[in-house]
Amino acid sequence: MTELLTDNQVSEALQHLPEWRQEGARLVRTVEFAGFPQAIQAVNRVAEIAESENHHPDMDVRYNAVTFACTTHSQGGITANDTSLAQEIDGVVEQLRG
Repeated sequence: MTELLTDNQVSEALQHLPEWRQEGARLVRTVEFAGFPQAIQAVNRVAEIAESENHHPDMDVRYNAVTFACTTHSQGGITANDTSLAQEIDGVVEQLRG
């Protein structure tokens, strides 16, 4: 079972995830895309990754903006699974916005 990260570990991880912020027990990033179709494409790609890893972020779509929130619900906070998923989300965003 994955253990919760300490506050120091979360702070260290955020140094490598500059677009992310900690909000309570979650890592959060909001991304604006060129339009609604690109936002949905990002959600679909992240959904495929999440399903393959059995670790699912919360995703909120507002027209061209998607807010991703990573937390390990079963642990009640942030784990290494969340920092890893955040990195993968960054990769998806980079591909779609690049």
